[in-house]
Amino acid sequence: MFLHAASSTTDLPLIIAGPILRKVTPTEITVWIVTTEPLIGKFELFSKHEPNSAIFSAPMKNEQQIQIGTHAWVTLAHFTGQFPINTPLEYQLTTPDGTLSELIPHLLYTDAQRPSFVIKPAADYVLHGSCRNPHHNSPDSLVAADNKIATLPENDRPALLMMSGDQIYADHVAGPTLDAIQQVISLLGLPDEHFTDGELPDSRSIYEHHHNFYGRDKLLPHYSDPQSWLSKIKPNHAIPIFSSRESENHLITFAEFFAMYLLMWSPQLWDLVDRERLKHQNFQWAGKTIPEKWQQAWHEEKKHIDDFVAGLAQVQRLLAHIPTYMIFDDHDVTDDWNLTVGWEKAANDNNFSRRIIGNGLLSYWLCQGWGNAPEKFNSEFLTLATQYFKAPNAQNQDRFIAHLYRFEQWHYTINTTPKMVVLDTRTRRWRSESKMNKPSGLMDWEALTEFQQELLDEPAVIIISAAPMFGVKFIEMLQRGMTWLGYPLLIDAENWMAHPGSANTLLSIFTHTKTPTNFVILSGDVHYSFAYDIKLRFRKSSPNIFQITSSGIKNEFPNALLRFCDVMDRALYSPHSPLNLLTKRKRLKILKRDPDLPNNNRLVNQSAIGELHLDKEGKPTKIAILTATEKEITFPPVG
Repeated sequence: MFLHAASSTTDLPLIIAGPILRKVTPTEITVWIVTTEPLIGKFELFSKHEPNSAIFSAPMKNEQQIQIGTHAWVTLAHFTGQFPINTPLEYQLTTPDGTLSELIPHLLYTDAQRPSFVIKPAADYVLHGSCRNPHHNSPDSLVAADNKIATLPENDRPALLMMSGDQIYADHVAGPTLDAIQQVISLLGLPDEHFTDGELPDSRSIYEHHHNFYGRDKLLPHYSDPQSWLSKIKPNHAIPIFSSRESENHLITFAEFFAMYLLMWSPQLWDLVDRERLKHQNFQWAGKTIPEKWQQAWHEEKKHIDDFVAGLAQVQRLLAHIPTYMIFDDHDVTDDWNLTVGWEKAANDNNFSRRIIGNGLLSYWLCQGWGNAPEKFNSEFLTLATQYFKAPNAQNQDRFIAHLYRFEQWHYTINTTPKMVVLDTRTRRWRSESKMNKPSGLMDWEALTEFQQELLDEPAVIIISAAPMFGVKFIEMLQRGMTWLGYPLLIDAENWMAHPGSANTLLSIFTHTKTPTNFVILSGDVHYSFAYDIKLRFRKSSPNIFQITSSGIKNEFPNALLRFCDVMDRALYSPHSPLNLLTKRKRLKILKRDPDLPNNNRLVNQSAIGELHLDKEGKPTKIAILTATEKEITFPPVG
């Protein structure tokens, strides 16, 4: 059932999130949008050179809309035809309430009549990044990207924006954000939820519990591990399944996950919530006072959330103008998601944790995955989704979630030139067979074999891997040490080289004679930026491999620790260091690009969005990041 909505539709704007341009090709245009009523109207496409006559028009279709709550409909408008390429196009959505341009005037750049975009078959200029934490103290680099796009002619804009993970932080939520999320649930009448094996029976009980704010770590599921040394000393010791160290406000229900997506991408709902509700209530919740420690945290978080919200109108504008593709990483669901087989088993054996993870996957599909590749979701998938949303009871929810767990098509290919291959490094893991707490490989043998088939006989390719395929060796060594000590979750010990099977298979792919001449790997995840040029050591005709990492969009690494790791990596793992011969990457020679900064740091620790320019052969002509403070930092070629 849907929760009782606190407002009538007359109090709510029609559009509450989006429009976001998603999959766009010469034959497809896909737009994601969320409204408070069924979306009635028509979509029109115009050539900017002939703005008074539509070159394409189509009605909004009911089968492309899903009702999520009393006042919430998600529409994935998917139009097919033959659309002009490499020329500025404008689009308009006309509804009984007015046009898109009238309903959200801030969507338009200066002097524009409608939102615009360009269909670019060549991926010659790509924006990329990951890790957008709304309450981190750095600015939002999506705002910096929008400011830059505002100055560019349409044909000079990026071909697309690739967001490679952690579009939300479901496991690290600020108190003011969680409060806004729950107000949105009420405003939109999002579905209630019932649990088995949970500390509490349903979602209402969680929202009304005194641990609702800053105490959810006490409500989240735990398990007993008889192999743990602590369990031998202290029998029946309970270990948290969810490994995030900031899980005090961890999202639990589908409604919470969905509401967070709306609040991350658009400003409309923030204007309708009371951002100071807890303060107005003297930090009283469910008859108890929130501890002073968390009241102080709330005040600090709110300052950063207010800054984040102030930039959301520009983020909404950016996403309405640039085709945007996405893939999950751990924080879109929960920290250390499927990192080890032990974690995976503990999470899957508990109905409550299985539901929470399933809610993360369900909301990911609805808000991210669906728009990446609509053709991947067949009638069986959409039938299960529709059954749940029409009757959101526990049985339909668990049936749909079971299908999501079995689903193996989250990866996809973008048919640009070069081809872009977007990898799922979370749900098809190569599980360790020796120890339950050893990191799993990021992709299993079957998934890596499918990946290789995508590469064969391609002259060039862009690979999207959430975690860098070739990371900072000293940091990987620290992760390996923590794994050896039995604490892989403590330092997020997942990298492509952590599992022998997946590491060796991956390296074999790069050495195959029929793979591309130019490999470009775009990654994020690590909260710092770097660029490497990679060659095979013992082959004259080595392919060109470029590892380019930009992270985070709104996040940074602890600076003192990163500077130490940077210095140690330079000292121990220079291109000619004999220590390289002791690593799994001994067949590769890695040259590390120096950013154009006045210091000796190779790892750039600033919130930023990556900018990649490619020539016609798919080789980088410019590797750069645009920082959140609108400074461009380039990584010139080595030598």
